[in-house]
Formats: sequence, C-alpha cells, structure tokens
Amino acid sequence: MSNSKPVKSVLISQPPPAEDSPYHQLARKFKLDLEFRKFIQVEGLTLNDFRKQGLNPLDYTAIIFTSKVPIDHFFRLMGEMRVEMPPETKYLCVSEATARYLQRYIQIRKRKLFVGERTVMDLVPFINKFKKENKKERYLFPSSEGPQAELLDHMRTNGFDVTTAAIHRTVDSDLSDVNIRNYDMLCFFSPAGIKSLFHNFPGYEQGETRIAVFGPTTAKEATGAGLRIDIEAPKPNLPSMTAAIEHYFQSIGQKASPQTSK
Repeated sequence: MSNSKPVKSVLISQPPPAEDSPYHQLARKFKLDLEFRKFIQVEGLTLNDFRKQGLNPLDYTAIIFTSKVPIDHFFRLMGEMRVEMPPETKYLCVSEATARYLQRYIQIRKRKLFVGERTVMDLVPFINKFKKENKKERYLFPSSEGPQAELLDHMRTNGFDVTTAAIHRTVDSDLSDVNIRNYDMLCFFSPAGIKSLFHNFPGYEQGETRIAVFGPTTAKEATGAGLRIDIEAPKPNLPSMTAAIEHYFQSIGQKASPQTSK
C-alpha cells in the first residue's frame, strides 16, 4: 500500500542522540516532530543467576565481544566474583569501537586482541587461523539470553569449542504513557523493539503508519509480525536510518523546508 501523505511525527525507538545528530538535522530540514523513546531495556544478570549456568570464565582461552553492553556486564560479574582473566587470554572484538571500549577494563598491550571490521563474521578468519595453528581455543561468548549471533551458529557447525554465557537480558520498556497512534512513522533497530511494540500495544494495526527498520533481522521480525516495511536500512548508498528516511521523503515528494533546502 503506497502512501504519499507527508510525515510530520516520528517515534524513534532509541534514546535521544546528541544535539548535532543527523536526526535533528533531518527534523529541521523537513519540519518533523521527533520523539525518542527506548522500546527495550537491558538488565544485567545477578551473580547468583550467572553462577546457575555452571560456568568458570577461567576455563576459557578466548572471549568474544560483539558490543559494549556485554563488556560492561562481563567485567562487572568478574569483579563480583573476584576473578581476573589471565594475560594470555585472547579477546575477539567485532569492531574498533568495541575494542577501544574494552580498554576501560584491560591493558591492551598485555593482552591478545583481534578486531573485526564491522560484523561478527569478520572474526571468522582469526578463528580459522587459530585452528590452523593447532591452538585448541575454548571460546566464551558473553551475550544476552535468547538467540545468539550468526557467528555462534558458524562455530558450532564447524566444530569449534564455544560456550555462550548469558550475562544480561533484554526486557520490554513500559510504554503505557505513549499514544502510538499519534505518530506517522515508527523506527526500529532490533527484533526486540518490534516485539516490544506488540507487547505494549496488543493487537496493534499499522494502517497508514510508516515503519522504518534497520538491519535484516529487524526486517525479518517486522514482516513476520505482519508489518509493512516502508523504509529499510542499510542499503547501497543509504548506510544510515536518516539517509534512508530522507530518500523515502524524496520518493513520496515530501518537500524540505525552504530555509534548509539550499
């Protein structure tokens, strides 16, 4: 169902960004009423819940980190257990940003660090290299409860010794004060955000509301829930959500404000 009605109000399922964010620039350019609201919350598992998994971090020779959140909760739990990982422990980080964040907790020059470019699958060459060197690594994958990443499936399929450790969980935010019908567009960045929508608003029907999603797993969750995706990122030449939204506005003929269109 095509919809050329201009978008005026947008609900973005993330916390408010910095003042110089592209979202604010987009809002000024198209005179949008933006609201930022987290649809999900991350809760760290207690030490007691972690211990119920029967895991000893010192049994593992390599730790995989895919974002900043598991880094915080992993080292919080290590501190509560009074455990310090040995210097020879390998750390595999999905990106430079994740690796830099890791430096809050360890001295990189004394550790073995391996960094991917952007996605978890960028870590596969390192893992394959360790195997060729006959290094029998035992990998620990600190993550949230629930489904794991593509990398985990790859490692298990190919016989690597990898164990997941639930160290935090994602829960739905309370959105009882939100009138979801007030928005012309809803933006989602994770499958959990889509699930939170239907948890908070049972029987939600999209109607003419535009749905924007970031990432293939979010898109899969949205379509599986019966939503129509109007905007999807990243795409070639549209690497960000804001770029995809602006491209969509151009496609429906939504004009920029005269003061900012130059």
